[in-house]
Amino acid sequence: MIDAASTISVRPTLCLLILAVGLSEGAEASAQEYAMRDVGGWTVAASQDGKGCFLTKAYRHPGETTLLLGLDMDGTNRLSVLNANWSIKTKDRESLDFRLSNASFPKHLAVGIASDGKRGFVASFGAKFPAVFAASSFMHIFRGGIPVEKLGLGGSRAAVAELRRCVDFHRRSRAPEGRDRAGDIPIDPFARDAGRKATK
Repeated sequence: MIDAASTISVRPTLCLLILAVGLSEGAEASAQEYAMRDVGGWTVAASQDGKGCFLTKAYRHPGETTLLLGLDMDGTNRLSVLNANWSIKTKDRESLDFRLSNASFPKHLAVGIASDGKRGFVASFGAKFPAVFAASSFMHIFRGGIPVEKLGLGGSRAAVAELRRCVDFHRRSRAPEGRDRAGDIPIDPFARDAGRKATK
């Protein structure tokens, strides 16, 4: 079990980790609308492509393992885990077992990624995964009978709640503008009878 004292700040590597899970560098203004914050020992921030948010934590394990959970406005999510000692190659496909304190995801597909001198993997889960993650106290990952990593998830409930607030913030801020406009503006102002036709 890992407690808060065993984690380290990951702010310097956040932008690179965003790239590692396939998010673009565009629309940086969207990331600036939601201020990065620390919640329950995790860091919560907006993704730079404006499509969602992520939470992350780094652990004082050999290779300084970094965990990142991203959530998009459409409900899709992805979990990334990276470590400086791992040899997994980018785009390698692995079948991993994820065991959380309240759920298991056996033989789950994970794809190799690399970022900031670390290698690791990214995996996508169903819509209920953030809730499972929030309710869990640990996550153990295995590659067959080989343990990959054992991570404590203390504070994840508060962090996931903030993650959802971040996503909702972006969902509201990107809602389409209303279609209302002044009623005296005709549908086609260039029509022959434009003076008699207003917006319907």
